[in-house]
Amino acid sequence: MNKIKVLIIDDSALIRKLLTEIINSQSDMEAIGAAPDPLVAREMIRELNPDVLTLDVEMPKMDGIDFLEKLMRLRPTPVVMVSTLTEKGSDITFRALELGAVDFVSKPKIDISTGLKEYGNEIASKIRIAKSARLKRLAAVSANKSATADAVLPAMSNRIASTEKLIIVGASTGGTEAIKDFLVRMPPDSPGILITQHMPEGFTKSFANRLNSLCKISVVEARGGERVLPGHAFIAPGHSHLLLKRSGANYMTELNQGEPVSRHRPSVDVLFRSAANCAGKNAIGVIMTGMGKDGAAGMLEMHKAGAYNFAQDEASCVVFGMPKEAIAAGGVNEVIPLRDMARSVLSKIAGMGSHGNRV
Repeated sequence: MNKIKVLIIDDSALIRKLLTEIINSQSDMEAIGAAPDPLVAREMIRELNPDVLTLDVEMPKMDGIDFLEKLMRLRPTPVVMVSTLTEKGSDITFRALELGAVDFVSKPKIDISTGLKEYGNEIASKIRIAKSARLKRLAAVSANKSATADAVLPAMSNRIASTEKLIIVGASTGGTEAIKDFLVRMPPDSPGILITQHMPEGFTKSFANRLNSLCKISVVEARGGERVLPGHAFIAPGHSHLLLKRSGANYMTELNQGEPVSRHRPSVDVLFRSAANCAGKNAIGVIMTGMGKDGAAGMLEMHKAGAYNFAQDEASCVVFGMPKEAIAAGGVNEVIPLRDMARSVLSKIAGMGSHGNRV
């Protein structure tokens, strides 16, 4: 078996040493080098041809974001961001993901040596995912960004559908950009939207704020107890499951700090199951890019309850794990490229009557 070749880029000698130990302790990967700055890294990439890079943000000579932008334009390579700034500077993290980084891990704030070792399994898992991720050249990413900026879809013509229907979304690796692409197209009167994106605590609020600044709809981190109204999207916080509940005639958000489900909290399965129980045929399910099978069982329950479900297609996914599993489980009605997802979802809702699906 060919091992995954990993190049570490970090200005801290301690972090370079710890990451090297973590990577070399895995049977399927090896640290082939460690660079203290991007200029050294550039030469090492040419010589060593790594499969995956781990990249710090704040470094001398050239910061990680500038380096990442040049890399993804000239030589797209899977990158996992590893930085203290990925927590306190979450805007920088989302910029890195926008530029093409596959995922991120935040360095512990206290006792880095012990903390990073505890992160070992997470780091190794994200390197494996990055190795198999689908990358896009930055030019294509930038063109897509400018194309979506002016692509808000027309207002809903079916006002009843807008108020009665709900859109329920789940995603993981690659999902921050996929969700952005989906939400920026939503008109101000779109149905209420609930979203679970696998993301650590401390990032979901910044993620919601970033989306809110880009979208015509209101996007917030869910607090629980909010009424789900048209033109509003609620992001599951990184510390809790997000559920849909009924209160009389109203749909409401609920947070739950129960055990992880499908190894995640927040879990897509938990959100989808709550939608199956509370909304039934009034729900539209959307499962997007991500590793693993969280959401597959819940989407099947939604399908059985009368929901109509969409999955992102393989070609537009960073990782075609969660959609693939949902399709295999039998819970998906249509498989759609990301660029068509928002239009397809709204078209489906526009064709639904107030008493279920009317294609």
